[in-house]
Amino acid sequence: MIMKTLTKILKYVLLPLLIIIVVVLFYISIGFGKLDFKDDFPVTEDYSELFPESYEIARDDFRTLSAELHATYENVQYYPMWVASEKDTDLTIDICYIPAQGDSLNLLILSSGVHGVEGYVGHAAQQLFLENYLSEEFLQNTGVLLIHAVNPYGFKYTRRVTENNVDMNRNSPSTPDLYDTRNEGYTQVYDLINPQKRVRTGSLENRFFFVKAINEIRKASLPVLRQAVLQGQYTYAEGLYFGGQGPEPQIELLRPVISEISLPYERIMMLDLHTGYGERGKLHLFPNPMEDEERRKLESMFDGFEIDWGDTDDFYTVTGDFVGFVGALSPHKEYYPMLIEYGTLNSQTTMGSLKSIHIMILENQGQQHGFASKKDSLRVKGNLREMYYPESENWRNYVMHQTRDVFDVVLPRFIGQE
Repeated sequence: MIMKTLTKILKYVLLPLLIIIVVVLFYISIGFGKLDFKDDFPVTEDYSELFPESYEIARDDFRTLSAELHATYENVQYYPMWVASEKDTDLTIDICYIPAQGDSLNLLILSSGVHGVEGYVGHAAQQLFLENYLSEEFLQNTGVLLIHAVNPYGFKYTRRVTENNVDMNRNSPSTPDLYDTRNEGYTQVYDLINPQKRVRTGSLENRFFFVKAINEIRKASLPVLRQAVLQGQYTYAEGLYFGGQGPEPQIELLRPVISEISLPYERIMMLDLHTGYGERGKLHLFPNPMEDEERRKLESMFDGFEIDWGDTDDFYTVTGDFVGFVGALSPHKEYYPMLIEYGTLNSQTTMGSLKSIHIMILENQGQQHGFASKKDSLRVKGNLREMYYPESENWRNYVMHQTRDVFDVVLPRFIGQE
């Protein structure tokens, strides 16, 4: 009698429950792996010509524009800086400096490609500025420094990091003790984010990464996990978000250039262009926390736009950021640092955040331990590029539309022509 009762329970309760669990997990695995979005953002202008399809095309375009500026304005400086590499002898950071044609009061710095593959959209924003905002009137009291492809290796080879696996936005020292920083939380999630084997994208472990990650969130919380992973770490050279154990060559190349160019100016605005983090299609203004007085000045400069401060639950703080490094080179100047981030995968949601981290895990895992097949390699590289440079023309047009909105208001305010 007891056996019959147990059989009925198994048949009518446990078995259907098991089927439901399997179906739910199946749909989670399918949905977790998709990167397609039905973008329908309101756009009226076509900015497609601003977007390059390779590092070489972007660099050629930037050099052409720089040559035109050299012929138009006085004392324009353009030069490439070759970055040492064991893999490629033609990697350059390209500099274009247009000095103020009158009083040297303000300096605007626009930088792209700190995270290599993010340089595509950064290039588009720089070109948008040159074609629509730079003028004799603008240059009356304001100089412009454009830094194109801070990480040319990552730009060219579809990586976020340098040839040494270093994240440039964790490697830029504003204090000498940066590389002694210890990220205790990172050690706790090391095994989750740094698998020690070849990548098989179709493995059960990868299909159900979402479930495994949710267990980690259960132990702490999503903001805690996000901070531990993304803050930066200086211990594991093969790991994600490695900030290095000393300055990368790009830092040593840029330090004297930025210092010298900044010297005559009283006020500096730094706009560092990034993609990936945040709400899909949204331009985020994303500074690190700062002192109250500096924060009030920055909020006044960007009045009318939402600033996503790094001290809220939705975001994270980093060590060794590039805008902090630039500010430290001119410690007594009035400084307005802003990281502009164009969101791609809705990474402020749990699903989007974990999807983003998973793409980064697989890409780094493949670089460190290889791929099980060419198909796995192509899929991972394709997902990484899509995460930082979406194919969607609607997305591209919309982020440039928002960039114009910000430039239209903030740039005149900065140079005193509001």
